[in-house]
Amino acid sequence: MTEHVFSPADRQAVYRAIHTRRDMRRFVPGAEVSEDVLSRLLHAAHAAPNVGLMQPWRFIRITDTALRRAIHQLVDEERQRTAAALGPRGDEFLALKVEGILDCAELFVVALRDGRQRHIFGRRTLPEMDLASVACAIQNLWLAARAEGLGMGWVSLFEPRRLATLLGMPADAVPVAVLCLGPVPDFPDRPQLETDNWAAGRPLEEFVSENGWTAADDTGQFMFQGSP
Repeated sequence: MTEHVFSPADRQAVYRAIHTRRDMRRFVPGAEVSEDVLSRLLHAAHAAPNVGLMQPWRFIRITDTALRRAIHQLVDEERQRTAAALGPRGDEFLALKVEGILDCAELFVVALRDGRQRHIFGRRTLPEMDLASVACAIQNLWLAARAEGLGMGWVSLFEPRRLATLLGMPADAVPVAVLCLGPVPDFPDRPQLETDNWAAGRPLEEFVSENGWTAADDTGQFMFQGSP
């Protein structure tokens, strides 16, 4: 324990936001999010860790109804293509609710901004760290939204260049997320894809090794270096 530790209540609140966050698809129709709350959420996103302090994000708030519908159309077209690519699971996929674009109170497109190539610090060998930094900003926004009692869903079913063209982005800017945000009926105890029997989360033990890349045993758990 250090002098910088949060109080027990504050620590519990942080972990609660992390563990009760869900990728939401169902929203309360007609609900709104106040400008004060939106400001807090975007400031939380902007406070995210980012390599070389490059701040590679751009948040585009979609307030035009026709534009929202056009984005929904792009997503639905990709939904159909994804179903075709899934082969035997295509019909099962189409039965899933994968977005709430037309129902959510607020819609954002998050993009990698233009001019990122000039940032070398932390990206010379790992240029994708700009994308990692944007993901951190989205996670900050997600957790802050949960703390505000709001749901958020990350939609990635779209063709990036078509969405970029629709939004008039520069050639070197790339959309990476459509975010649905707003009040939701509830927060499920389990991820929706588990509830829908699409996939199952795996335990932490399958993703941690020690002192190197260690093969998992027959139970899916890693045999740690030095384990009996």
